[in-house]
Amino acid sequence: MGPWRGNAAPCGDAVACSLGERSYHVKVPDGWDGVTALPVLLHFHGWSRTGVHAQKSDRIGASTDRRGVLLVTPNGRGRSWNFWTADTEDVPFAEAVLGDVANRFPIDAERIFVSGYSYGSAMAWRYVCHSGADVAALLAVAGSLEQFETCDEQPAEVRHVHGLADTVMDFPLGPGGDTTYPVSLWRRDFDCPTEGADLGQWQVRSFLTFSRIAWDCPEGDVVLDLHPGGHFVPHGWIGRQLDELLGLTPSYP
Repeated sequence: MGPWRGNAAPCGDAVACSLGERSYHVKVPDGWDGVTALPVLLHFHGWSRTGVHAQKSDRIGASTDRRGVLLVTPNGRGRSWNFWTADTEDVPFAEAVLGDVANRFPIDAERIFVSGYSYGSAMAWRYVCHSGADVAALLAVAGSLEQFETCDEQPAEVRHVHGLADTVMDFPLGPGGDTTYPVSLWRRDFDCPTEGADLGQWQVRSFLTFSRIAWDCPEGDVVLDLHPGGHFVPHGWIGRQLDELLGLTPSYP
């Protein structure tokens, strides 16, 4: 990730950090002492949005604030991402973003998390598929790649959430109506057992119930959370994943 210099031009959630002809936003967590190395959440925004949206979101920005995580949100070209092909310029762009962030802040290189929503979730999958060796976990919301794709690299852990009634990034049912199909790519790459563990239902907010299936695999863990709703970032989902990954007491937001 490179040494921390801390002498780059100031930028933040409202002021974009320039990187060549492109840019990204960064949100420092509340109460940071200016010295302690920070976990990072690299988040790819949804279609037609920018990195500012996630920074201001109570489902994303508020979640990183409370947990001492640095939120990094790149801006996609034309407010979108090219996740369709392996040779997309957006993977090296995101790599450059993380490198630039490491020049501005002290980074905890063991706790780099990558997330995204909708098209941004598919982009997060694309990123870790080709540059995931140093990623602690993928946190994907309502978007993925085709499950038959081949990945050069993989993160240490995968967590994916999808709504069964999603008709925007349609819920990817597998053969015979298999609801575990949305993570079959990672189950294959991680050499997972066929059957996952049914961990039952859980909630962050009373109006939305998740069901969780998890696979403990030789090459990394895979977690799939399903809910009955449509296409949205579920309240508290990203925060709960960070709590579990960072060993914190679950809280909201």
